[in-house]
Amino acid sequence: MKRMAAFLVVGLLLALAGCPGGVKETTIQVSANNDPLNEPRSILKRYSEGQALGSEVASFPNLVSKVRAVDENRANILEKGFADIQKAPPSERAAKAREVLQKIEPQMKAPG
Repeated sequence: MKRMAAFLVVGLLLALAGCPGGVKETTIQVSANNDPLNEPRSILKRYSEGQALGSEVASFPNLVSKVRAVDENRANILEKGFADIQKAPPSERAAKAREVLQKIEPQMKAPG
């Protein structure tokens, strides 16, 4: 009986003291810097507003590759979208860019 009482007292003391080390809360900041779709979205938004294709076209494969590392489906959509925009006549590029933007929404989450 004394043993049982001793265990209860020790258990009660541990419960009141809490876990040594405890649980540490961490806040994860999700920002444009860790969203691989941030730059492609920015380019597509400019195209949807009527901007002409420029030297950024050379960066399309790299942008698609960064997205592919996180989301294969969106990377495929982006790759096809960039190709369609390049092939389209200038009068249709804004509409194609808006279409691709809609398909790659919502914003991606940070990995990890």
